[in-house]
Amino acid sequence: MIPVGEFRNIGIEQNSKYRVLKPWWDVFSEYLCVAMLMIGVFGCTLQLTQDKIACLPSPFTSPTPNAIDCSHIRNYGENDTWDSLKPTNPVIREVLGRKNNLDIHQYVFINHYCYEKFVHWYAKYFPYLVVIHTMIFMVASSFWFKFPGTSSKLDLFVTILGKCFDSPWTTRALSEVCEERSEEKLVSLRRSTVSKDPPERRTDEEETTLLQRVGSSKSNPDKKSPESQSALSVLDKKGGEEAKALFEKVKKFRTHVEEADILYIMYVLQTSLKVFKFLLIIIYTAALSPNIEIVVRCLVPPELTGFDIYCCNHNKAHLFSKLAYCYISFVGVYGLLCIYTLYWQFHRPLRVYSFEHVRLETGINDIPDVKNDFAFLLHLVDQYDDLYAKRFAFFLSEVSESRLHQLNLNNEWTTKKLRARLAKNASERQELHLFMLPGLPDTVYELAEMQSLKLEQVKNVFISPSVAKLDNLQELWLVYCQAKLQLPALNHLKEQLKVLRLWFEGLDEVPEWMYHLQRLEELHLNGPLATLDSLRELTALRVLTMRSNLTKIPASICDVALQRLSIYNEGSKIQAFSSLKKLTNLVSLELVGCELERIPSAVFSLSNMQELDLKENKLTTVEEILSLQHCQRLVKLRLWHNKITYIPDHISKLHALETLDISWNKLRKLPNRLFYCTKLRHLDVSHNQITSIPPEVGILQGLQFFSAAFNSLETLPDELFSCKRLNTLALGNNCLFVLSSRVANLTQLVRLEVKGNRLDALPAEIAHCPLLTSNGLIAEDSLLEMLPSEMRSRPSNS
Repeated sequence: MIPVGEFRNIGIEQNSKYRVLKPWWDVFSEYLCVAMLMIGVFGCTLQLTQDKIACLPSPFTSPTPNAIDCSHIRNYGENDTWDSLKPTNPVIREVLGRKNNLDIHQYVFINHYCYEKFVHWYAKYFPYLVVIHTMIFMVASSFWFKFPGTSSKLDLFVTILGKCFDSPWTTRALSEVCEERSEEKLVSLRRSTVSKDPPERRTDEEETTLLQRVGSSKSNPDKKSPESQSALSVLDKKGGEEAKALFEKVKKFRTHVEEADILYIMYVLQTSLKVFKFLLIIIYTAALSPNIEIVVRCLVPPELTGFDIYCCNHNKAHLFSKLAYCYISFVGVYGLLCIYTLYWQFHRPLRVYSFEHVRLETGINDIPDVKNDFAFLLHLVDQYDDLYAKRFAFFLSEVSESRLHQLNLNNEWTTKKLRARLAKNASERQELHLFMLPGLPDTVYELAEMQSLKLEQVKNVFISPSVAKLDNLQELWLVYCQAKLQLPALNHLKEQLKVLRLWFEGLDEVPEWMYHLQRLEELHLNGPLATLDSLRELTALRVLTMRSNLTKIPASICDVALQRLSIYNEGSKIQAFSSLKKLTNLVSLELVGCELERIPSAVFSLSNMQELDLKENKLTTVEEILSLQHCQRLVKLRLWHNKITYIPDHISKLHALETLDISWNKLRKLPNRLFYCTKLRHLDVSHNQITSIPPEVGILQGLQFFSAAFNSLETLPDELFSCKRLNTLALGNNCLFVLSSRVANLTQLVRLEVKGNRLDALPAEIAHCPLLTSNGLIAEDSLLEMLPSEMRSRPSNS
């Protein structure tokens, strides 16, 4: 058997568990129920332990037809005497004082008989009715705690609320709020002190000390003693994951509970039921209470005892009557509480709960208002203690959640772990690459040697003022992640940052603070960019790269003195190039994938341009190349990956040209005048349909790189081998049958590609190229095996 103490413990535990959902009126109602239950139990105890009724035959009764009732006994007063009650009837007078001669068994029988037949049912069962009604009240008060449709939600809410209340993270967040409030009071005290008259001011020493305290608290908010730091770190490790799980539980519970009003409706129905029960009890109890009589008239068959009228005394009637009126009073108070509860439910706006006071106290403005059942539960909790809602509010705030994530992130990504990930990038900078983290660890700011920070798909990036510790930071990558920063951090980046690379999916993801980086030298944008705000503040900007789908060149690029502009337009056609004319300082221009059919006329106005790249466009002819002679400093021209079918002769007007790349086109021949660009150092005509190379190629005595691979060459002019400064000669995948022995004249040759031709052998004179090694010679294995052994064993220059 289960001991009674176990049931008591269960009841106490259950009552303690849901105490936060019991307003003061529910608690008071419970006490009233306990008092009413004690009345019922006390009445039942009396009913079971004492005699219920005692009957005596009426002295005025006899087996005569004109007998009277017991009214004379009911009306008997303290000053009445027997003489005043003597009847005048001589027959009745004869029986006065007569012995009734009844034994004890007859009295016991009559007592039971009269109690069952003539005592009113309300007088008999009053204590049991009190117990039953009280039990109904108690069940109605806790019905929604047990109902399957509500008990699970209430149980989960109380569990989450209790964990949030006791969470170490909540205590820490509140302590931070208190510290901030105390700092604000200290600062206000300082201001009020300074504003006073000179005689009332503090001494200079006191003011200095006060300023030092305020400054140290503001500049080092996280600076604590070693003991407190160790205690906090242990606390963070223990409570961090638990608090993180609590945030997820709160989100799920809020999503589930805010969609319905089941709990609110259930509570209203429960209260309405208690009000209805209260009215019913008041009505019939008030109506039936007078039936609890002290003297009861009982009619008994005269053949049993010889008497037909008995006057019975209900022993507990007087006490039951007092208990009944006391019970009515308790029920009345209980009913008033229920009516007040209904008034509270319908008068107060319980469908919305506002955390306005919490937002004002804590300064956390993103704590959302909640609705429906969630709001109703919090209103109930407020009646118990509003501190619960205040502590719970932290778990509805994204700011608080981000702080917790930041804390866990700092514990996971230590300074030592981050320093191990430092590596040099293509720009020879010490770079830290963080990929798909939930945030930016504060430990990043401890890497003073870091020069480049690359954040790729990092969520909730917040650059704190601690970035001022990174004196060497020059480059920042934000790859599909948005970064927010405070004014002190922006002021530091204004002075330090030189390179900014952004990848984004929408124009709204481009940070506004980007336009205020005064020392920024390079800006690389990758994403849909319909427009670009003014760059006037970027006074140091010299390099701008845009990978987007522009329809025109943004006019804002004219606000700065750009030297290098690169536009990768991903196949979208640019209609307007007028803005280019104003870029008088432009040195390098790349227009890649812009669907160009002609070279834009705006390009010809760029007198300082040295490099022009028109890759992956739709150029079929370049007749307007003559106008490029106005770009007198043009040294690099790349027209690769187009559909150009021929090159006009007036290309020879580009006297300063040093690099020409016309690969991946549809050229069938090369103009003779091309080779009158005598300053050419790099010439790439690969991946075309060229069948021959003009002998004028020998004019290019300064040529160092020549590629004619993937064409249809069958022969090579001997003049090609007079270009003695060639270090790279790419002739692979052609139709060559013979390689001239004059290749030995190319004494500077380092790389020679002849693979993919129809050669039967390589000339033995190839060994006279002193810088050419077996690694630099790209040919079929069968041809390499035919080379002299000294050529194959020649060590690599590397």
